[in-house]
Amino acid sequence: MSKEEFPSEKNLDEKENASTPKDVKKKATEGKEAKNDKHDEKLAKELADLKDKNKELEDKYLRSEAEIQNMQNRYSKERAQLIKYESQSLAKDILPAVDNLERALSVEADDDVSKQLKKGVKMTLDSLTKALKEHGIVEIEAEDVKFDPTLHQAVQTVAAENDDQKDHVVQVLQKGYQYKDRTLRPAMVVVAQ
Repeated sequence: MSKEEFPSEKNLDEKENASTPKDVKKKATEGKEAKNDKHDEKLAKELADLKDKNKELEDKYLRSEAEIQNMQNRYSKERAQLIKYESQSLAKDILPAVDNLERALSVEADDDVSKQLKKGVKMTLDSLTKALKEHGIVEIEAEDVKFDPTLHQAVQTVAAENDDQKDHVVQVLQKGYQYKDRTLRPAMVVVAQ
């Protein structure tokens, strides 16, 4: 046999090392796939990071919106309270004047001048009382009612004449006033025990 029929070992090694075009494409494709896999992993990581950051920012946004809403609600409530009780300090300042006018009316008038003066004081007290009522300031009912510590201030106690009179107001020493649902000044009272 000739050398052509039996290839030499040298020729066999060359043929084994020689790549076909399919092999070259396959190796190139494998290299690209490895690069693509690394690139895909990198993109997936970036996408996951961006999603996490998006969730974090959305959470911050929602919390900020809730905080703004809470601040607006708190501001509205405070404003409503201010409007509702805007006359409270003025009413507290006027109450001593009402007390003085009532004391002036309790004095007996003998002559015409005193009677005219008393009539003027009565008219002033009536107009002041009417104005107070129009603005929600009312006198606290105290005479012969059950003692209520939120509305009455017990200055003195006396023995009850009967069981029905126990824990009831028997005398009012100074009138008390309420402004809407708040007690401006509790009524100073004597309570039966």
